[in-house]
Amino acid sequence: MKYVVVGTGPAGVIAAETLRQADPSGSVTIIGEEPEPPYSRMAIPYLLADGIGEEGTHLRHGPGHYEKLGIEVRNARVSKVSPNDGTVSLEEGGTVGFDKLLIATGSRAVRPPVPGMDLPGIENCWTLADARRIAEQTKPESRVVLLGAGFIGCIVLEALVARKVKLTVIEMADRMVPRMMDHTGGDMIKRWCLDKGVEVLTSTQVTGIEAAGGALRLALDAGGPMEADFVVCATGVQPNIGFLEGSGIETEAGILVDRQLQSSQPDIYAAGDVAQGPDFSTGRQEIHAIQPTAVEQGRIAALNMAGRETAYRGSLSMNVLNTLGLISSSFGLWMGVDGGDEVEAVDNERFQYLRLAFEDDIVVGALALGLTQHVG
Repeated sequence: MKYVVVGTGPAGVIAAETLRQADPSGSVTIIGEEPEPPYSRMAIPYLLADGIGEEGTHLRHGPGHYEKLGIEVRNARVSKVSPNDGTVSLEEGGTVGFDKLLIATGSRAVRPPVPGMDLPGIENCWTLADARRIAEQTKPESRVVLLGAGFIGCIVLEALVARKVKLTVIEMADRMVPRMMDHTGGDMIKRWCLDKGVEVLTSTQVTGIEAAGGALRLALDAGGPMEADFVVCATGVQPNIGFLEGSGIETEAGILVDRQLQSSQPDIYAAGDVAQGPDFSTGRQEIHAIQPTAVEQGRIAALNMAGRETAYRGSLSMNVLNTLGLISSSFGLWMGVDGGDEVEAVDNERFQYLRLAFEDDIVVGALALGLTQHVG
């Protein structure tokens, strides 16, 4: 049996290892487009903060880990999937055949369509290569603008503060981490950041960027222009599924999968940020781009690929965030449901907030801020 895994993130790596364990005689190949050992993107901010070295971002340690397991790791970009032929095409040329295929290509960083967004001195913070460029160009007292104060943006925020830059955060929504916190929580995180010396502008959009004598000048939709030495873009990600066009694999926001994590095409599975699977809190097909979900999906998809039928229970929206020492978390339908009830407790002076959402006396979601005993 020939197993091919496209993607070398957490979902792809655990899938390859599970395939080897479930089928010791099968051929296992994992293909990643970055010229790096398989690593965790969520470790990149810790690298930027000088908390770990590059090896600390690697998903597996020790020489020859994959070789010892008989897993072939290839560095290539997959440009096409041909289900009828049982092949994936490589951008560099050639094809790789498969009997069972897992697509675990994760997400890609996206930037807003703003003039000047492609100028030198503007970087995403999504790959190890991005992190190297940011580390090279952000020195203490550098004027740095961070675009985006969502979950990823706030993790990057902490890393930039650790680099002792002069940081300004610009968020187009009316609060920080809007997909994770309500107004009370988002405003509390903003106030915490301001108290720590980080300038935060919410309800603000960048309308253009231009070079200005060795610096960058950002035009804003509210207020005057702002100058920066460097800009970090953390304005969101999208599932990396563009190469599936014409494959016949059914997609919406991501790859639609069933409870075995199989796509609409037999013998082709998906896991991680590209997998749009069952959410047991809503009953809908959702993408939850978090590492625990990716790992679980990778393991279950691999078991099914190896013929060990295993049902995926479904995922749940959940996040835990540390913003300069203030811990926030949310899960499920924290925003509440129609006809449901909510209770909350707020202590603004202590930066503490708890909100519970109920439906028929059952907790269906919650968020907490500054209450680490509620996070687990």
